[in-house]
Order: sequence, then structure tokens, then C-alpha cells
Amino acid sequence: MNIKQLASYLSMDARELHKLASRQKLPCRKTGGNFIFTKCEIDRWVWDTLNEFNSRELQGIERGVAKHHGFNADIPIICPLVHKNTMVMPLNVHSQDAVLRGLVDSADAAGLIYDREHLLGELKAREQLCSTAILPGVALPHPRQPLPYDIAESFIIPGLTPAGIPFGAEDGSLSRLFFLICCKDERTHLHVLARIARILDKPGMIDMLMECTSPKEFGETLAHREIELIGLHDE
Repeated sequence: MNIKQLASYLSMDARELHKLASRQKLPCRKTGGNFIFTKCEIDRWVWDTLNEFNSRELQGIERGVAKHHGFNADIPIICPLVHKNTMVMPLNVHSQDAVLRGLVDSADAAGLIYDREHLLGELKAREQLCSTAILPGVALPHPRQPLPYDIAESFIIPGLTPAGIPFGAEDGSLSRLFFLICCKDERTHLHVLARIARILDKPGMIDMLMECTSPKEFGETLAHREIELIGLHDE
């Protein structure tokens, strides 16, 4: 993609993107004096810097990506991926490794995984590269790239621990709320990450989810927020 195409894809100002590229803060290469961007590298850049975007920027990214891939940005995408009886509440574990295993076990029990150990390995490798604890009290573990042959279908497994877990947050804070995100393709993956970040960006939303006492209450709270969100075009 060139600058103009990238600006459309991310719904961002071309001048700002040019500035980031010039400062080597955006993955790109220069050909004939022009910056050229590879979609898969841009997607990973968005994943890795998700916490640096504000709500309006996340909305723009989600809509730009949805338009690019022919998705409808005005329908729920998070709640349909949370399969019945897969929420892990409470998630009674005390380490990062145990969190990942607990979430993967839930997906495995629901028949959503073909290769459990390979998925676990990819999740651990992602955390070693860069922690997914990018929001206060929340981590979004996911493979660095989609694993279409390891999973039966795209899914999200929420988990909530009674107490905080050290999950590698940059500020050293603990995480209690987890969303294991596994998608079969890159276009779904980026769309899902942007949407869930927008859901959690609402003031007080993370606390509301952490205060839920049952999977039913958690699911209803999440669904209400997503429906509320897609009904708003200007936040």
C-alpha cells in the first residue's frame, strides 16, 4: 500500500502516517522516494500498539478495516465469537502460564481447537515477544498471527480471576480480566481486536465486567455495551 491507501485502510491522516514513517515508527520501506507499506506488517503494528490509540482512532481503524475487507461494521462481532459455556469464571490460577492453559482448556473442551499444544506454544511466544496486558487490569492473549489449522473456527474465551495475576504489564500492574482471541484469518483478527479495545475503552466498563458474578451477567454486560457501541457513530 502507498500512503493514500494506508490512510484509507486505517482511517488516519496521511500526513500523520508520513510523519510516523519518516521517524521509523511505522513498518515500511522506501522505493523511489515513496513509502510502501505491507498490510500484514501494518496489521501487526496495530496489534502491538493498540493501547496507544484513543477511542476515535480505534473507531476509525475498525471502520477502515471493515470497509477494506467487506465487513459490516455495524453488527456485533465480539459476542457471537464467545461460545456458550466457554467463559472461565472464576479462573482460579496464579501465573501467566496457568491463565493461558485455563483459557485454552476451555476452548479445547468446547471442541474449538485441533492442536492444543501448538496453540499454547504460540500464545507463550507472543507474550515473550511483547505482553498482551495492554489495558489496565486486562490482557488480550492471542497468537502473533492467525492459526487457521490449529482451530476449528474463530473464537473468544473470556476469563476472570479472583485476584490479579502478574501478566507482564509495562507498568507492573496486575491483570484480572482476560480475553483469549483466536481467529482463522488476519482480517477478522484485526477487526476483533479493534472492536474489543473500543468496548473496554468506555469509562468504568472494565470495572463493570470485573464485578460480574456469573457468566450470564458477564455475557449480558458485554452484549449490552457492544450493541450500545455500534449504535454510536460519533463517540
